[in-house]
Amino acid sequence: MAVASGTAALHAALLAGLLEQVKPAFGRLVIALVAVHALPGHEVRTLLTEDLDLSRDTLQVRRGLLRHAVYLEEFTHQLAADWLTCQHRRWPASVNPYLLVSQPSALDQERPPVSIGTVRMVFPKGVTMDGLRQDRILDEAFDKADPLHLIRLFGITAQTAMRYIKAAHPERPAKLPR
Repeated sequence: MAVASGTAALHAALLAGLLEQVKPAFGRLVIALVAVHALPGHEVRTLLTEDLDLSRDTLQVRRGLLRHAVYLEEFTHQLAADWLTCQHRRWPASVNPYLLVSQPSALDQERPPVSIGTVRMVFPKGVTMDGLRQDRILDEAFDKADPLHLIRLFGITAQTAMRYIKAAHPERPAKLPR
């Protein structure tokens, strides 16, 4: 299984283990978005289908007025394509604009996002979205002690990137390149 570059062997083994436990396309895509691309749960559940562009291998994550481009590697691309196929088969008449929908949200005329509880149910006991996201960013900070790399890859703030670099490399002072 090929995942995003810089993923440590331990993180890759954890990801493979999680994916082995979760078979539905919905759950596998959620796990990839959190464990590979470090998206927080509130963003995962509010992603819009129109922001996924499989022809360009990108997913635009809306953060207020800002957008963060997530570049999908082959693995997540395939999981997203599998989910879209599954979603279309199950709810061909759904007008819900969100990428992730469930039985109740797909057919709801109010077009709500999927509930956070539905997204959380994907994860096995003892695994949290926040913990998995933090582990992913920390793994990348261990691999590349470059705060700008973390900012670009995950769309995090400079301050947050610096905290991860300092946690990963406490022996050396971290500075943002000028």
